[in-house]
Amino acid sequence: MEMLLLDARTQSLVEDYVPQGEILEGLVTFFSVFADATRLRILSALAITELCVTDLSRVLQINQTTVSHQLRFLKNIGIVRSSRIGKVIFYSLSNDTVNDILLKGVEFLGY
Repeated sequence: MEMLLLDARTQSLVEDYVPQGEILEGLVTFFSVFADATRLRILSALAITELCVTDLSRVLQINQTTVSHQLRFLKNIGIVRSSRIGKVIFYSLSNDTVNDILLKGVEFLGY
């Protein structure tokens, strides 16, 4: 039998801290958002102001179909929300947490 080097209390703390099940799946989905360059660029732009697909496409120089696809993904997982003004749909971050994480990433990388 293998002997653990950590005490039972520490082992219990580690086991309780490591996410499982639904929480783990949610975290995997959430952090997958940051694994795509297009999504990162869209989120960074939305951290400044709400934007429509046309403006995002023009500013980021990404075709509208790609922008729409990524916004749909981000909206489905709750990272982005939309509001309609007349015929135009504007997108914004659902809260400041995503921008905070982006800024922490930049800080971590030393930029």
